[in-house]
Amino acid sequence: MIDILLAEDDDAMRQYLTRALERAGYCVVAVDRGSDALAHIMSGEAFDLLLTDIVMPEMDGIELAQHVARLQPAIRIMFITGFSAVSLRAGATVPQAKILSKPFHLKDLVSQVRHVLSQEAVSTEGG
Repeated sequence: MIDILLAEDDDAMRQYLTRALERAGYCVVAVDRGSDALAHIMSGEAFDLLLTDIVMPEMDGIELAQHVARLQPAIRIMFITGFSAVSLRAGATVPQAKILSKPFHLKDLVSQVRHVLSQEAVSTEGG
C-alpha cells in the first residue's frame, strides 16, 4: 500500500483530504502541523509522498519539505496552497515538488497524487 503523510493545519480540509485519499486506496497519516509531520519522519516511519500545506504555524510546508527530503530522499513531495506568491517560493526552494493551488476538486487532487507517484515508479524502474 502507498503511504502518504499529510500536513494540513485546517481541521476540515485535513479531514476532507484524508477521506478522499483513503477512498482512492492510499494509507494516510494526517497531522495538523509541520513539526508533527517531521516527528513521524524522524521516528523512522517511511512514506511514499509528503502532501503538505505551505502556510502552517510553527514550521511551514517548505521548511518541512526541506527536512523531509534530507531524511528520506526518495519521498515525493506535493504542496497545496491558496497563495500564488507562496507557491512561487516553494517551486524555487523545492523544485522537484508538485504544487496544487486551492481551490481544487478532489478528483484533481487524486489525479495529481497518482501522477506524482507514477513518476516515482517510472524513475525507479528506469534507473
